[in-house]
Amino acid sequence: MYSMTTLSPRRAAILTFIRDRIADNGQPPSLAEISEAFGFASRSVARKHILALTEAGFIEVMANQARGIRLIEPKRRADMLEIPVLGRVAAGVPIGPDIDIHDTFILDRRTFLRVPDYLLRVKGDSMVEDGIFDGDLVGILQSAEARDGQIVVARLDGEVTIKRLERGDDQFRLLPRNPAYAPIVVRPDQEFAIEGVFCGLVRRE
Repeated sequence: MYSMTTLSPRRAAILTFIRDRIADNGQPPSLAEISEAFGFASRSVARKHILALTEAGFIEVMANQARGIRLIEPKRRADMLEIPVLGRVAAGVPIGPDIDIHDTFILDRRTFLRVPDYLLRVKGDSMVEDGIFDGDLVGILQSAEARDGQIVVARLDGEVTIKRLERGDDQFRLLPRNPAYAPIVVRPDQEFAIEGVFCGLVRRE
């Protein structure tokens, strides 16, 4: 649905390791040192991660040098975002909150229409007609307000779900985008809050 550049938690950790070694020692680590630090079976595994960081534009590698890694940080990569994954959200029947920080992703700022505050992992298939699938990471801008028709993360009686919001004269409805699911009508006696609005998604192939 949206294109992006992502770093997995492991590659983000390797990039941080490279930055720290340059800051502490004045020189980058070798492939052997990266392999030892991360428990890789061989330098070829480290080389694959370095190649991925090079292709993503974070580093460059000088040929025929044992310590040939160089950081590329124009304007401290102002085009990139570091966003936490806070937990999961139901695209189906609402599920309980899961708010621990699970991962941190480094993403291209252009991935999102608006910059999100956090990511949530989708569980379920009730939003497939909006292009949101099980396992996707959805970017959420924290907000207690939303317009009619927006995709929102809502909390209903302590449980969280992602749906389209429908505002009526005296009630809210949370609409799935899959005909297999019925709308959720918010009753007056239920605790209900909008927690954020959808900004885009990350889908890892």
